[in-house]
Formats: sequence, structure tokens, C-alpha cells
Amino acid sequence: MTSLQNRLKAFGAKLAGVTGTKTYHYHAPNRPEAPYTVWAEDGEGDGSFSADTTKAEQNIHIYVDYFTLTEFDQAVDDIQDLLCESSEWRLNDVMHEDETNLIHYAWEVNI
Repeated sequence: MTSLQNRLKAFGAKLAGVTGTKTYHYHAPNRPEAPYTVWAEDGEGDGSFSADTTKAEQNIHIYVDYFTLTEFDQAVDDIQDLLCESSEWRLNDVMHEDETNLIHYAWEVNI
């Protein structure tokens, strides 16, 4: 089984490769300029299992949030293409934030 830290670093690097340099782990700095991405792992995901008292497969549950001012932003499709490499993912929410005028996409993914 691949190291948890190596898997997280690889996911973050791939995500940054798709969304650009404003990709943050856990939280973004105060009021970054859009577009930007925030992602974070929050525990073990569905599909993990053990065999012979040893962890045979571990899926990690991750949230990905993308914030943009652009309607029909191509990066949304690019993120989803990246997520298709994962074991399981879903677009959890899309909302317009009136206060900031940002369009906020939120995904859940297991890697």
C-alpha cells in the first residue's frame, strides 16, 4: 500500500497542475484572488478494507472546493476529468455566493 502522505502530495500536485498555482491545502489565505482551489482530506473513505488483519486497501476521503468568477469555467471540466482517475467522486454542490459574487463548486472524492 502506498504511503498516505505520498498519495496526498501526489493528489495535491495533480490538482494544482489542473487549477494552477492558487491551490491550497486545508485553507486559503485571506481573500485570495479568484479563481482558486482549496482541498483537504478528512478521513478514510468508503471502499477501504482489510485482509488477514492487514489493511489491504485504504481510500482517503477528500473535499475539493473551486471558486471562480467565470461562468462556464473550463477548469470545472478539467477538475472533473482529473477526478475520474479516482475510485469514486461526486459533485456535491454548486452555489453562487452573493457576498463575494463567486461561483463555488464542491466535490467529494475518494483516492
